Amino acid sequence: MVALETRGLGNRCHVASDGRVAIVVDPPRDIDRCLALTGRLGVGIAWVLDTHVHNDYVSGGLELARVTGARYGLAAAEDVAFTESRTRLRDGDLIEAGAMRVRVVHTPGHTEHHLAYVLIEAATGLAVAVFSGGSWLHGGAGRTDLSGAERTLGLARAQWQSIRRLAAQLLDPVEIRPTHGFGSFCAAGLAPAEGPSTVGAARGTHPALRLDEESFVAQLVSGYTAYPSYYARMAPMNRMGPAPIDLAPAPSADPVVGDARLASGEWFVDLRPRRSFAASHLPGWLNFEAGDSFATYLGWLLPPGTRLTIAAEDPAVVAEAQRAMAQIGIERPTAQLTGPFGRWAAGTRPGSYRVASFADLAAARDLGAEPPVLDVRRDDEWRAAHLAGALHVPLPQLAEHPDRIPRRGIPGVLWVHCASGYRAAVAASWLDARGVDVVLVDDSFSSAAPAGLEVLSGDDRPRRPVGSSRRSGSGAHVTSLTASGIRE
Repeated sequence: MVALETRGLGNRCHVASDGRVAIVVDPPRDIDRCLALTGRLGVGIAWVLDTHVHNDYVSGGLELARVTGARYGLAAAEDVAFTESRTRLRDGDLIEAGAMRVRVVHTPGHTEHHLAYVLIEAATGLAVAVFSGGSWLHGGAGRTDLSGAERTLGLARAQWQSIRRLAAQLLDPVEIRPTHGFGSFCAAGLAPAEGPSTVGAARGTHPALRLDEESFVAQLVSGYTAYPSYYARMAPMNRMGPAPIDLAPAPSADPVVGDARLASGEWFVDLRPRRSFAASHLPGWLNFEAGDSFATYLGWLLPPGTRLTIAAEDPAVVAEAQRAMAQIGIERPTAQLTGPFGRWAAGTRPGSYRVASFADLAAARDLGAEPPVLDVRRDDEWRAAHLAGALHVPLPQLAEHPDRIPRRGIPGVLWVHCASGYRAAVAASWLDARGVDVVLVDDSFSSAAPAGLEVLSGDDRPRRPVGSSRRSGSGAHVTSLTASGIRE
């Protein structure tokens, strides 16, 4: 068995083979990776299986089956447009593929019709693995609120029952192979981990097997955080039958961006590292640094249907960004720009802003300054710990309500931070493009208290480093800027 990982989305596709044929579970949209893997293994694909209609990425299941001639399996109860192209699977069905057998188990919770697939060796009749999709995750369970708030609790109870049912059917050595849980927002709640990886190791540790139903449900739903806005578009796209992925390079862009194009709402995204962007960038451009977080946050903030130009000095970075965007339904960008940054900026006066650390912020306060600070982390992160006196606007809200960005009434330069610097860099570029003077705090939030800054928890109790007596000039007075405005 081999896992094919899509790190940026926190998902894994699983390929099981008997040496002659393969079964592929929950394939990504870029099926060329699956084809390359099975090609290296020297096996043909007999079955392609989706555990559920995915909410977080575009499935490559239907297309992979079409290209290879494999059978495509999905829950019989799922309402999809491609009814003639899928095999309807039900609880208890047995799939045969060479020397492998797969038993279908209905595991509602993450979605109503979710299925798990138990892999069985035909020769011994023993189960060796369970492909648990978004249900039984390593150390946790898939979130149950993606089908609507009114169904969250009922599906959470079903999730507890599904995991227990699977555990009762499987022996200790069986491997647990989930699709979600490696950074996916589908895994919010009960903090999924990398392991344990077998049923036996999970029996005494997994929350669903250790807690009673009420306790499990309470813990699961209390851990839900905001999830990307593009999730709302994924399931409908998967139900219609996604179009084949288009990875053809976009046309080359004109480096001169007119004000009319910016005013029309067209997006221009610079994929360079955040410190390079801060040092020198084209006015009006946004910085989404290429990497694991790129597609998630671009997809979260980019309005559907928006014209998009992406740029990086290395053409390979642009190509990888295009692949990542296609995974979540952002089709081929309008244009691309590559080559040395100096070529992009020819004839244009670049913009810039300062990059700093939490220690720099503490030093500024030591000098008697009280620079305004904007925290763009999620609400749950803010409640867990935040800087005294900071403003708070989660990054998605900042983008959704640009008319409420405080351009006036803030003394001096606005310092922007998140947990590690990535989201703060996006926010800083967004604010800079709208005429706000910013300082990007490119630092881990865990460095704030050791730097001497006053950090408050949700109940506003100060948490300072041992031996520190530094006081914030604003004391325990916290101002929070939300989407509805400033509240004191």
